[in-house]
Formats: sequence, C-alpha cells, structure tokens
Amino acid sequence: MTTLAAVSGIALILVVLWDGFETIVLPRRVTRKIRLARFFYRFTWRIWSRAVGAVSAGNRKETWFGYYGPMSLLMLLSLWGGCLIFGFSLLQWADGSQVNTQGGNAGFWTDFYLSATTFFTLGLGDVTPRSTVARVLTAAEGGLGFGFLALVIGYLPALNQSFSRREVNISLLDARAGSPPSAAEMLRRHAGEYGLDALQELLAKWETWSAELMESHLSYPVLAYFRSQHDNQSWLSALTTVMDTCALTMVGLDGVCERQARLTFEITRHAVLDLSHVFGRAPSEPEVDRLPPEGLAELRAILSASGFNLPEGEDVGLKLAEIRAMYEPYVYSLSRFLHMSLPPWMPGPGWEDNWQTSAWRLGTGPRGPGLPRGGLKHF
Repeated sequence: MTTLAAVSGIALILVVLWDGFETIVLPRRVTRKIRLARFFYRFTWRIWSRAVGAVSAGNRKETWFGYYGPMSLLMLLSLWGGCLIFGFSLLQWADGSQVNTQGGNAGFWTDFYLSATTFFTLGLGDVTPRSTVARVLTAAEGGLGFGFLALVIGYLPALNQSFSRREVNISLLDARAGSPPSAAEMLRRHAGEYGLDALQELLAKWETWSAELMESHLSYPVLAYFRSQHDNQSWLSALTTVMDTCALTMVGLDGVCERQARLTFEITRHAVLDLSHVFGRAPSEPEVDRLPPEGLAELRAILSASGFNLPEGEDVGLKLAEIRAMYEPYVYSLSRFLHMSLPPWMPGPGWEDNWQTSAWRLGTGPRGPGLPRGGLKHF
C-alpha cells in the first residue's frame, strides 16, 4: 500500500505540474487529447450548459453562461492546488507519517494538514516533519506552492488583458455593424463618400484582431467561454459578421476592397478552423439556412439601396454558397457548443444599437420606450 501511495502521489504531482505548464506557461496549442484541463472543461461545461438550459431562459440564460468562464478558471486552479496537496499527502503517508504533532496520533489526515499548510506557505508549526524524507518533501512542496501562487498571480492579469483587447473591437463594431452585427448593416453604414476607405481600414483592423484572437484563444482556450458585456454580442458573432462581409465583397461588390476582404477572410477562417480543432468540434451543417434564396434577394435589394451592386444571376449565388461552405459549418458547430447565437445577414425590423438603449429601460428608439434591446448588464 505504501508503494502504491508513493507511486500515485508522484504521478499525480507530475500530471498536475505538466498540465499547469501546458496551460499557463507554454505559449502554443497543445494537440494531445488526454489532458487534465481538457477533461475538466469538457466535463464541467457539459454539466453547466445542460443545467442552465434546463432552468433558465432568455437573458437569464446568457447571464448564467457568462458566469462559467471566470468560475471555471477558479475551479481549475483549485483543482490543481487540491491535487498537489493530496499528492504530497500520499508521499508523506507512504514515508510512514514521520511528523511531530502537538497531541494526537499522526496519520493520513495529519499529513494532509501538513501538506496544505506547507503548500500555502502558512508555516503554523503545530505539525512538523521529523525524518529527512519528510523534511525534503516539505521543503519541495513549500517552494512549489510559492511558485504556483506566483504563476496564478501572473496568469490572471494576462487573461484579463487578452479578454479586454478582444472586447474593445467587439464594442466598436456596435456603431459600425449594428447590435447584433450583420454584414448588410456593416456595408450600409459604410456607403457614401469616404465609406469604402473606412471599410477597408476596418477590415484591416479585423485582420489583426482575428490573428490576435487566434493566438490568445489557442494559448488560453478558457477565453472562449468568456462572454461579452452585452447579451447580443459575442466574439463568435463578430467573427462571423466579418466573414459574411468579406464573402459578399469577394463575390463581387463593385468598388469594394476585394483584396483586403480576401486577406481578412483567410485569417478569420484560419482562426475558426483552429478553434474548432481545439474544442474538438467537427463541422456540421446548419439546421436553418441563415441566407435562403429569398433572403439573398432581400439582401441584394438592401445593398442596392445603399449604393452597392451585387450582381444578378445563379453564378453569384453559387459562388456565395461556395464561400459560405468554407466557414459556416465550423461557426455553426462552435455556436452549438458554446451556446452563442450566430448573427443574421440583415438587421431585423426595429432593432436598436446598444448605444441607443439604457440599462434603466429608457430607450426611445423604433421599438418604443421601455423596450431597449441589448442594454448593459446591471447589478
């Protein structure tokens, strides 16, 4: 039993340390499927999403989904810490519980208490090691606990900064593409004088944003679970809107920056494919077509009214469908997994931008007073 406990303790400590290294320190994607963090997120997200879907609806559901990202991070750090404490407890017990206690007999729970106080560098002194092996284990755990806490302190601000950088452009998209964003609205708001220059600059910024999203979310996949400040916005919705806009431009909108649209489309699609691989989500066909033939005709009319000429003919529809097939199955699969809505191609009637609404229900837009859409979440 003592040999088994020692082997189990060493294995548990090594697994946690390696998992923490890959999750926090290693700045690249980890393709290995068997990982503690991967298992933790797959298991807890499945339970959380089913529970939220069963007991909540509407905005309350989105609020509960928003809790998961930060809470799961804290739970993962607690799991790592608990496993390390338990692993060193097994090693102390395998050594025969060689500790001095102030009353009572030494045993596994005394070893666990010593391990916990050592890991968190409390140094209470009521339980102390008395053998050489016990002292070595105590010193090693103390150093490990100090390093673990230092990594956590550095890890959390890095995540927060990545999340903040991601959300800045999503918030800026509100005035440029509506709330929720749509490709038709993005093009409509960039019609007129200097509009195309602004659109080209916008797509160039989103090319950079998509590359940063890919790098940060591949290194720290937990960021994908973090929700935006508004219920009608998300990183997946914003990314899909940009790809929709690029797809329309690549089909052949006269005078629109096709080259920049193609460059932006390539990096955004790259990000979507890599994230689908990270979460193990195979592409799947959407249950409902986001742009049916009648929708395409309506979209063409909206664009024409704004000064954009989307060519007629079946070839245009076939080319657009071919481009959509390159990314829609992936974003739809991610949408189902993360419970994030995909954006429409065209804005719905009476929709208001988030800046036109208030958290205190004082909106006065087309939807009428007291019925704001996408207002700020409040306490």
